[in-house]
Amino acid sequence: MTVQLNHTIVQARDKRASAEFLAGLLGLEVQPEFGPFVPVTAGNDVTLDFADSGEGEEIIARHFAFLVSEGEFDTIFGRIQQAGLTYYADPYRTRPGEINHNDGGRGVYWLDPDGHVLEIITRPYGSGSAATD
Repeated sequence: MTVQLNHTIVQARDKRASAEFLAGLLGLEVQPEFGPFVPVTAGNDVTLDFADSGEGEEIIARHFAFLVSEGEFDTIFGRIQQAGLTYYADPYRTRPGEINHNDGGRGVYWLDPDGHVLEIITRPYGSGSAATD
């Protein structure tokens, strides 16, 4: 058996709202609630299981990167812009309003309602030209 990532738990102040935010932007479906989780499954069957954080519990921001086709990038990026979200070319958020062209592809970062850093890329890192911008 090859080792594969199956799921990860994503803490949220409102698990349903956070799952719907991600699914809406990426064009995915929110799955039926499963125990304390609201799952969103990506195309490679990895599930992000959104769970409410405890009362007063600090949410530690995490990073989630999604590999998408060029066409999907255009569609998702259009949704990000239409939603009026601030987006960045880098994970440190020093280049607002820009996208990057790392490895000969395109990439963009934005924040979800709980501060998690979301990213879409069209080329896996290290797969192409070393030039970045």
